[in-house]
Amino acid sequence: MSKEEKVISYYVLCNKLKHIIRTGWQTWKVEAKRLESVAEHIYGVQMLAVAMYSEYDYDIDLRKVILMLAIHELEEIVIGDLTQFQISKKEKRIIGHKAVENILKNLTEKENLKKLILEFDQQKTKEAIFAHFCDKLECDLQCKLYDEDGYVDLTKQEENSVVQEKMVKELLSKGLSWSEMWLKFSQEKYKYDDNFKAVSNYALTHKIK
Repeated sequence: MSKEEKVISYYVLCNKLKHIIRTGWQTWKVEAKRLESVAEHIYGVQMLAVAMYSEYDYDIDLRKVILMLAIHELEEIVIGDLTQFQISKKEKRIIGHKAVENILKNLTEKENLKKLILEFDQQKTKEAIFAHFCDKLECDLQCKLYDEDGYVDLTKQEENSVVQEKMVKELLSKGLSWSEMWLKFSQEKYKYDDNFKAVSNYALTHKIK
């Protein structure tokens, strides 16, 4: 395979992410005319990383983070956007890494790119932890935007099994809105550092659109 074929082949594969809709918004019956794709999420996460790096004192390699975030959802080209309520983290990593192996197989830099994805998944380095927080907070903020537009009706979630998940059910029972529940859920589950929690709390108490 020529270099040109490798470039085009990889691009065409990644282009599919423009058409894969984020599962969470479908699960919650978000009524926007157009729902966010995985590719749009990737862009949003990268822009959030730029802003967090700009405004807070992080000793990280931002270029590494941006590349990490650019490829962190590649597996979804093959396995789709599976949420934490559909599959265990362990199982998703197994099938996800197999998918990534196939997606990157023709690229000369495949080994370095796979290492970067493994680093993101393991969340041990400061770049991986920062990238992971960005990935989760971006989803929280998109939820807030949808909620401010009134796109989710909590009385129409009969078929949504996520509503019955212990932490989700407990937070909603307190009378929280959809996005308040989502933001609180992430704070508790992902244990954001002080900076990410501050941004999350701002979104909780202010309109952000």
